[in-house]
Amino acid sequence: MAMRLTADDGRSLRVSYRDTELLQYVYQPADPQLESPRPYFHPVRTLHGDVVTGYRPEDHVWHKGISWALPHVGPENFWGGPTFQRGQYRQLPNNGRVRHDDFAVAEVRGDVFRVDEQLAWITQDGETWLAERRQIAARALPAAGAWLLAFRTTLRNVRGAIIKFGSPTTAGRDNAGYGGLFWRGPRSFSPGQVITPSGTGGDEYMGWRGPWLAYSGRHGPDRAATLVFRDGPANVGHPTMWFVRSEPFACLCPAPFFAAEFMLADGQSLTLRYDVAVADGKLPAHRCAELVAEMEATDVLGVPGAVA
Repeated sequence: MAMRLTADDGRSLRVSYRDTELLQYVYQPADPQLESPRPYFHPVRTLHGDVVTGYRPEDHVWHKGISWALPHVGPENFWGGPTFQRGQYRQLPNNGRVRHDDFAVAEVRGDVFRVDEQLAWITQDGETWLAERRQIAARALPAAGAWLLAFRTTLRNVRGAIIKFGSPTTAGRDNAGYGGLFWRGPRSFSPGQVITPSGTGGDEYMGWRGPWLAYSGRHGPDRAATLVFRDGPANVGHPTMWFVRSEPFACLCPAPFFAAEFMLADGQSLTLRYDVAVADGKLPAHRCAELVAEMEATDVLGVPGAVA
C-alpha cells in the first residue's frame, strides 16, 4: 500500500506516500489561547518532499500551515491574535479554541487517507458555540506529480442564538476579508505567482471571485511547487472571493465571508467543501485546470452525510 498512516501519537496523524511524509495533521495543538488553538496541517510536503507550509511566523504567530480558521464569529475570534473593531485591531479576551473530540474514522483504505472527526468551537469564556463534523481525505496522483487533499466541514450552531460570520472587511477594513481554509506559505514563496482561470499575477487578485485559484512559489533556484485551491460549487457565495497575498508573505484562502456576513440560526448547519492539490513544479494555468478537473471527477469524500 503506497499511502500509509504512519503514526498516531495521540496528538497528530502523519500520512506518507511511498517514502515521503505528505502531511502531519495536528488535532491536539498545544498553542497559547491568544493564537486560537485549532487543528492544522503542518508540515505539508510535495511528492518529492519539499515543504509548502509555514508555521508560526514572527509576523503572525497564529498562522499554522493550512487550517480552518474564522476571525469574526459573532464577537468571538477563532483565528488568533487581535480583532478588527471600530477602525483598528484590538487584542481582546475573545480568542476561542477548536477542540478535537473524537475520530469516527482515521485510516487509509484503498490508497486513500480518510478522517471523519467531531470537534467543538469553544469561546475564551468557555461557551460551546459550534459543533463541527470535519471530513478529510487525501490521495496521490503520481502521474501528475501531485496529490489531492479534500476538506469538508459542517458547522452546527449550538449557541442558543443566531451566529453572524464575517471578516475584518465586513467590520470596515478594506481588502481584508480573510477567514476560511487558510494556507500560509514558507518564506521562500514570497514573491510568488498567483494563477487563475482568467490570468496570472500577484496581489492584484486580492478579492477576485472565481471557482479556483493557485499559487506557485520557489524553494530555491532549481525547485518550485504549486498549490491549487478549489471552491466547492455548493458552497455559500460560490464562486468565492479569494484572500491572497504574494508579498510581504505568501498566503491564500477561499473566503466565504470576505465581503458579506452570513447568519446561521440556532440549531441550523452550514456545510462548506474545498479541495487542494499540492504539486511539484511551477504549473501553468492549463495544468492547474487539469488538477481541478481531477478533483471534480473523483470525489474521495463521498456523500456528505455518510461515514466512510
